[in-house]
Amino acid sequence: MSAARVDYAAPWWTFWLHSLPHVNLRFQPTDNGFQPEDQNYQQSLIFLGCVAAAGLGLNLLCLAVYLSCLCCCRREEDEEEVESKRSGSCCVTWSAVAAGLLSCVAVGVGFYGNSETNDGVYQLTYSLYNANHTLGGVDSLVSGTMGSMQSGLQQHLARLDEIFATRGDYVQTLQFMQQMADSVIKQLLGLPDWMEAKVDLASVADQTSRIEYYRWLTYLLLLILDLIICLLACLGLAKQSRWLLTTMMVFGVLTLILSWASLGADLATAVGTSDFCVAPDKYLMSQTKGIISSDIVHYYVYCNQTRSNPFQQSLTVFQRSLTTMQIQIQGLLQFAVPIFPTAERDLLSIQRLLNSSEAGLHQLTALLDCRGLNKDYLDALVGVCYDGVEGLLYLCLFSVLAACAFCLMLCAIPRAWRQIACRERAYDDMDEADPFNPRARRALSQQPHHSNMHSFCSYSSSMGSQSSLQPPAPPAPPASTAPIAHYMNQAALFGGNPRYENVPLIERGSPPPSYSPSMRATYLSMTEEQSRHFGNDFQA
Repeated sequence: MSAARVDYAAPWWTFWLHSLPHVNLRFQPTDNGFQPEDQNYQQSLIFLGCVAAAGLGLNLLCLAVYLSCLCCCRREEDEEEVESKRSGSCCVTWSAVAAGLLSCVAVGVGFYGNSETNDGVYQLTYSLYNANHTLGGVDSLVSGTMGSMQSGLQQHLARLDEIFATRGDYVQTLQFMQQMADSVIKQLLGLPDWMEAKVDLASVADQTSRIEYYRWLTYLLLLILDLIICLLACLGLAKQSRWLLTTMMVFGVLTLILSWASLGADLATAVGTSDFCVAPDKYLMSQTKGIISSDIVHYYVYCNQTRSNPFQQSLTVFQRSLTTMQIQIQGLLQFAVPIFPTAERDLLSIQRLLNSSEAGLHQLTALLDCRGLNKDYLDALVGVCYDGVEGLLYLCLFSVLAACAFCLMLCAIPRAWRQIACRERAYDDMDEADPFNPRARRALSQQPHHSNMHSFCSYSSSMGSQSSLQPPAPPAPPASTAPIAHYMNQAALFGGNPRYENVPLIERGSPPPSYSPSMRATYLSMTEEQSRHFGNDFQA
């Protein structure tokens, strides 16, 4: 039936999804026709979700193997470690860049798909509300006309029958009008009762809108979560914060699970919706079989103008009956009221009732026309099969891109974490080897004091050995010996070691900053002159 459809054609992606293999949980092929009540068909959609779950398990297994290899493999040589650090840093950088770009693309695709799906569901609910308003209007008009004919018209005719009891011709006219009213009621009863389908379109639209709202909100939160995790992971790499990277790794695993779960749910929903979109008329015919005539359903589904309205005969009889009754009422108002003035009020009431029934007939004719309901039907199909399924496909693409992005991120974070740890250890080694580092000085201050004493003693012994080269000096007054010993020690220091200039500053005490070879000669001459004076004083 759908092949003869001119104004609706299912999009190509619905045929592609419809052609996917449908397999139940016992791995048996099933019919791909849309049968939501069939257990095997339900299992075929659940099987698609199980395929996504299997993909999630395989993905987590690969990540676990990768992380295990990364933790167990140790580098043996330092040169290889330096080279691997350079290549690993480049690999981490490009992995982070690729993960960031994929995350941004995935979030953009997800926003577009979420919006398209929401637009399609909104168009579906809007069409359902319009169709429910049309059917409700038909039911209200039919029930209102039947109530007025059965109660109001019969009461007025009963009173007029009492008034016209003496006039047989007027009584026959009233009986004829009663037959016309019965004919109208019979025609109204021949109209289909839409309530027998036991489908309240308004409640279906309300429930669909509620589910769509929570679905849209859930995806919006998931998209925001993906974006925040990606930004925080980049911030952790920039700040070289290990705790932030570890936290983002945990959230990355959680988001990876959510991405695969959303992929399974979206794929199953897209396939089921595509099975409906390929042959929507077939499913609608099967649902209304035995409740509404197939000619009526065909009339509203296809709205072929070459086919007549199945209600046209009933509406024509209704119109002719009202016209005949109005002619009879006009005749009674013209000829019977002058004779029976009390009948005027009932006749005028019947006339108003017939006028309102005729206005209701025109509204009923417009509502029963196929163009209104067919437009709502086509709008619902376009919203579901075009915007809705297209949005679901974009959401599936978002799930795949997000899974790839977070796989890259989960592969890059441990390598970055390890490089940060190695860099911190290298910094610690440099700090310990640096004598100007406060930690290094603190470590030296914590060493035993005997080492300092040993260095001091060795320095004193060397000083003593140099002084032993000079002749022993006799005891002298304290006032004269102190300067002489001071100069002699200086002579021993500067004159006894000709390579003193090559000794670093930290190993030769604290000489004057302005010391030079000329000053050395001056010191030596002063020392010799003082020695001669000391010898003369000794001889004296």
